[in-house]
Amino acid sequence: MRARGPIRLHTRAEFAARLLRFVLVALAFLGLSLGLGVLGYRSLAGLSWVDALFNATMILTGMGPAAEMPDDRAKLFAAAYAIFGGAVYPAVTAIILYPLVHRMMAVLHIQAQGSNDP
Repeated sequence: MRARGPIRLHTRAEFAARLLRFVLVALAFLGLSLGLGVLGYRSLAGLSWVDALFNATMILTGMGPAAEMPDDRAKLFAAAYAIFGGAVYPAVTAIILYPLVHRMMAVLHIQAQGSNDP
């Protein structure tokens, strides 16, 4: 294990910029996930754009499907999207919380280092 120097806590501006980057990544992932669902429901289930958006949103938020699927292809897509949607919420939450938890751990580490000084 390599020796490390003292941990430097980022300034509030640096931390805010980092947090904003992570929130933007989380929102982009959420937007891509929602877009995938809308396109899938639109093309495979034949739903209107608004109904496809509503159904994809309901799945991603864990509320469940809102429309009946007309055939087996649409049902298979809905099943796969529901499994995928179940992982999106924890992933987005983790992406947003990561810089906050990282900063908290750095502060605790700095405090622990300071308590060992004679």
